[in-house]
Amino acid sequence: MPEPLFKVDLTKPMNEQELPGHNRWHPEIPAVVSVNPGDVFRIECKDWTDGQIKNNDDPSDIRDVNLNVVHVLSGPIHVNGAEPGDILVVDLLDIGALPGDEWGFTGIFARDNGGGFLTDHFPEAAKAIWDLQGIYTSSRHIPGVRFAGITHPGLIGCAPSHELLAEWNRREKALVDKGGPPWKPQVPPLAALPNPDKAILGKLASSEFDRVAAEAARTVPPREHGGNCDIKNLSKGSRIYFPVYVDGAKLSMGDIHFSQGDGEISFCGAIEMSGYIDLHVDIIKGGVEKYGMVNPIFKPGPVEPHYSEYLIFEGISVDEFSGEQYYLDAHVSYRRACLNAIKYLKKFGFTGEQAYLLLSCAPVEGRISGIVDIPNACCTLALPTAIFDRDILPT
Repeated sequence: MPEPLFKVDLTKPMNEQELPGHNRWHPEIPAVVSVNPGDVFRIECKDWTDGQIKNNDDPSDIRDVNLNVVHVLSGPIHVNGAEPGDILVVDLLDIGALPGDEWGFTGIFARDNGGGFLTDHFPEAAKAIWDLQGIYTSSRHIPGVRFAGITHPGLIGCAPSHELLAEWNRREKALVDKGGPPWKPQVPPLAALPNPDKAILGKLASSEFDRVAAEAARTVPPREHGGNCDIKNLSKGSRIYFPVYVDGAKLSMGDIHFSQGDGEISFCGAIEMSGYIDLHVDIIKGGVEKYGMVNPIFKPGPVEPHYSEYLIFEGISVDEFSGEQYYLDAHVSYRRACLNAIKYLKKFGFTGEQAYLLLSCAPVEGRISGIVDIPNACCTLALPTAIFDRDILPT
């Protein structure tokens, strides 16, 4: 087992850990450990809510979750020799649950506390607890389903430079000021702008805390540095190439998922868990310019569930409420594909909430299947049939 460089105590919040992590992005958050290129090491992570969700049947913790806390990250890790313009090479050698904490959760956030992809259809909070047994999982809250997970960090990335952080804040503030497209519901909001409430900034000096907390970016979206990409195939055996923006790169990670469907549609839509990640790091000097890198690049590993039979649901860019036609809108199309799958699963005894949670966390495959055939984009959702204990094909 590699040496654990960042350990967590699951009984304590992140800001009370021996090595405190962070829940905002800012270049001045101090690194907590240092490694050399070529090192192999282990990082432990709390679940993304910092332990707010409990292993019980009561969804009130999902309903009342404080979203200013998320995401709690382990790090930053200083990689000796990494400089702006380099590429940080990160190999994910192994990922797993922490011993004694082999369970996870999937949630639907309430409309008045975060919402999600299908908030207008599912406005109330709900959750499913999953028992993790090796590579398989099942839930007492969604009977008749069992599947193999593809465990991965939902969030991993390097620290931004001051210039990049300012650009994030500028453009996201401009989006909020401008307003969204016609189909955008009121919830979720357009962006999560800097908010110092519940900010955790590692070992930053108290004299600098208020200034940095007011500037620091929220961890909600993916950005040029990586961040909250929620890519389910970023599992063990994967290699990630990150652009470096600050000395030492300041790599951080968290939001570990036991399993996730493409899109993580309920927002708290993976099987969220605490866990560990074993990593190997290296550096490509001057790699950003050499390879024209803007966003991270990754090579997926060989480990994933092998499902060979799928039932595939299509969606097109037509609003399900008004019938309004949108032009090649993949967001609307994928929403329709998900809703079509949920409507279908309800015919097999699942509630809408159970189906929504399942599509969020099971290894479903989402695709932009057509993006040129005016006026309708076509998105598809492929549901593996072998995860069910019954035949769900039309007969």
